[in-house]
Amino acid sequence: MSSVFYQKFERHAHGEGLKGLSTHYCPGCGHGLVHKFLAEAIDELGVQDRTVAISPVGCAVFMYYYLDVGNSQAAHGRAPAVALGHKVANPRSIVISYQGDGDLAAIGLAEIIQAAQMGLPMTFVFINNAIYGMTGGQMAPTTLMGQRTTTTPDGRGRLMGQPLRMAETIGQMDGPMYVERVALFDNKQRTRAKKAILKALRLQVENRGLGFVEVLAECPTHLHMTPLETEEWVRDEMVPMFPLGVKKDLDIEPWFDLGTPSFEPDRVSSVIGGGTEAPERFGTRFPTHIHLEDVAIKFAGAGGDGAQTIALLTTRTAINEGYDSTYIPSYGPESRGGTSYADVHIAAGDVLSPACPEPHILVAFNAPSIDKFGPTVQPGGAVLYDSTVISTPPSLDPSIRVYGVPFTQIATDLGKRMVKNVVALGALRAASDLFPRESFLGAMRETLQKDCAMLELNEEAFTWGERSLGEMTSPASG
Repeated sequence: MSSVFYQKFERHAHGEGLKGLSTHYCPGCGHGLVHKFLAEAIDELGVQDRTVAISPVGCAVFMYYYLDVGNSQAAHGRAPAVALGHKVANPRSIVISYQGDGDLAAIGLAEIIQAAQMGLPMTFVFINNAIYGMTGGQMAPTTLMGQRTTTTPDGRGRLMGQPLRMAETIGQMDGPMYVERVALFDNKQRTRAKKAILKALRLQVENRGLGFVEVLAECPTHLHMTPLETEEWVRDEMVPMFPLGVKKDLDIEPWFDLGTPSFEPDRVSSVIGGGTEAPERFGTRFPTHIHLEDVAIKFAGAGGDGAQTIALLTTRTAINEGYDSTYIPSYGPESRGGTSYADVHIAAGDVLSPACPEPHILVAFNAPSIDKFGPTVQPGGAVLYDSTVISTPPSLDPSIRVYGVPFTQIATDLGKRMVKNVVALGALRAASDLFPRESFLGAMRETLQKDCAMLELNEEAFTWGERSLGEMTSPASG
């Protein structure tokens, strides 16, 4: 057994007994054999300590229990994107993206197309068994015409489209340099498969380019056949649809040389537009009057209302004050009308979850937003809404402070309707006492340093937003 294989598989019976030496794959499944070929290739090339295997969602999801290499688990279909990140962050790494047909050819189709077209030296191993294996035997993009599955009980028909030939698709692209389809149904094919995987990996080790190997594999469980019958089925039924052989094989000199990426703060900050000096802090304490450890704020409105911009400004303000803060945008399908929103967390320690299903504070720019998110605000929290466009707020928990502020009207009076979001930010500061005003203004100046013409107007809008709260005799009733 190759040293790349763990001697015990801890997932099974804690590595004890016979189960600790057995994989979770069904008898006759092709995954185990391909794992063996991969392990032997890694061993032969002497790159075990440099290799990162990207495990997919699907039957091979637990590959990291078997291969003693670096491992990353990718979300469904996203293995090529994760592989690409590993490769450019550490060009010396040998990256293997291992995916099934449901993972690569269905939800991950866009990812593999883009990664393949880039052509960076990486290795893709694609397992095609014509079925969704782990999730119950549904039709896959590679399911044959007439083939019965749990979602095609009468067989795949014309209205379901033809099977995707991934090797041919990848082979006709400019990026890859080597593409081959192999099989496992007899010793001759297994030898070819082993050589193909070794070649695809060697091309990466030599920095020559991207290799893609499609493997026609057996799935006896969902074909309802014995392992031997399944091998015959692959040979007689799959091969006519998916012809074996080399689809592309170029001779390219080694070319990939990014050097060693730099993670030095000075260089990174110059790329992202930051500075090396710590920002000035104006606050002296975490806003514990809102929450002891983690403040959740939701900004919501229609497209163009600027909710995303002031969410980002709030996050930057919190970071400048030395706190952990996250900003997660969520865009609705409407470019105008409806609601899109942004969730902001500000934590004294670490933000544990970026979502704000129950915010302490809601800033709403239109009626759909306050109707949708107003009831989710925590008791004792606050809601600020644009009274220019929202005439009557919904009835909320009596403990919630509700402020109607004419964001749009104030911005219009200032001569620029688009700064209504900054008016709202000023009102938020006054209503919540989240941070000192200079904290917000400092983040605003930092953000608008390349657009100085707008800075004065935005600062004035922020000030009028603060004043709007001071002029209110009492919060609107909830």
